[in-house]
Amino acid sequence: MASASEQKFSVWTLMAMVVGSMVGAGIFSLPQAFGRATGPFGALIAWSIAGIGMLMLALVFQTLSRRKPDLDAGIYAYAKAGFGNYLGFLSALGYWSAALLGNVSYFVLIKSTLGLFFPVFGDGNTIPAVAISSVLLWFMHALILRGIREAAAINTIVTFAKIIPIFLFIVFVAFGFQADVFAANFWGGETVSFAGVAGQVRATMLVTVFVFVGIEGASVYSRYARNRADVGIATVLGFLGVLCLLVLVTILSYGVMLRPDLAALRNPSMAGVLQAVVGPWGAVFVSIGLLISVAGAYLSWVLLAAEILYSASKFGTMPRFLSHENGNGVPSNALWLTNVAVQIFLILTLFAQYAFRLALELTSSMILIPYFLVAAYGFKLAASGETYDRDPSGHRGDLVRSGIALIYTAGLIYAAGAQHLLLTAVIYGPGTILYFMARREQAKSIFTPLETGLFAIAVLGACIAIYALATGIITV
Repeated sequence: MASASEQKFSVWTLMAMVVGSMVGAGIFSLPQAFGRATGPFGALIAWSIAGIGMLMLALVFQTLSRRKPDLDAGIYAYAKAGFGNYLGFLSALGYWSAALLGNVSYFVLIKSTLGLFFPVFGDGNTIPAVAISSVLLWFMHALILRGIREAAAINTIVTFAKIIPIFLFIVFVAFGFQADVFAANFWGGETVSFAGVAGQVRATMLVTVFVFVGIEGASVYSRYARNRADVGIATVLGFLGVLCLLVLVTILSYGVMLRPDLAALRNPSMAGVLQAVVGPWGAVFVSIGLLISVAGAYLSWVLLAAEILYSASKFGTMPRFLSHENGNGVPSNALWLTNVAVQIFLILTLFAQYAFRLALELTSSMILIPYFLVAAYGFKLAASGETYDRDPSGHRGDLVRSGIALIYTAGLIYAAGAQHLLLTAVIYGPGTILYFMARREQAKSIFTPLETGLFAIAVLGACIAIYALATGIITV
């Protein structure tokens, strides 16, 4: 088995990591998620905002990969380089948590899909569903331990396999599109007002974040790239391709069913939409496509989750034991910690009424801080002029793009609301114990004065959130 340093990925493999990470459970739930929140007009505005904002973020990743080629861990390394050790740690922890929560949502959706045919699985949060999910979890764990390179190759194959059913869904639904149904859905309600549409758009923001999570896949794996320039190319091309699929799936569905009917669909709601066009076999077809898609997305995300822990450990921000590699060059301790955490959250879904929606919203919330810090670092780099003295090309454009990405990610944090931010503190606060361990291993002071304040805010938020959960103020 080749060492990690010898396992180099082509631009196509890197792009498959981006597409494979982004196209997972989210796209199959879009008709119901958007139908619950808005109509076609609000959806077009939401996708326009999300598309521009995320494109700017993708371009920031592209710029940083070119201007800071020494930062090989991507999303975590940028936060650390720009804002210090503790914020770098929080970025790594937030990204890792989003990855494992995303994996939980994938398992829930797999079982919810099978629940269409086998009622014992319910909505994916029954005891048999969790038991089967656990078996799948540890089977995939054993597969990945055999080697990153082999897992990445499987991911590339699965990525192409899962795009085919989505393309066919778009074709069939386009033929079944009814203009009068689309017109009835257009405004998302009987009354038309700016405030109403703005509220509808805000309600979709966490959904759009969830389906775009994974845009940084190539950046996280930049240490494996044959050519550093391939990282940026893979990120932008992968993003644009996925954006087209997301918009088409969302908008075309409004021409098949009325909004209340879309909102009432069980997930995967694409199955219900296609069934309305072609009959019962449509639900089976989409369900098979979802199972392939989610399997591939899980593989991408568990690789990304382990990689971020491994890279952070290599750079001294996570404890040293997480940098251990097995004989196949796999960061095995990081993988074990990730999958043990996934197993715990799977068990907790037994106590959540809407397990998939909760996992989706928490995944989106946890990724907001890492994305914000990347945008902030890109803006800081352009504003300070660092690296532009020797290569001034694109300076003004980089400043504008990173500024838009910064405003967009800050707006997402606002749109998430206080409840979701409090829930993220439940992970950020206690999770800081890993940072304590790392700093003690290096015999370094734990916090700067500013970092002490940030830690105090995280702990206070965690305490408030735990109290709110215990008293029923916040329900899951």
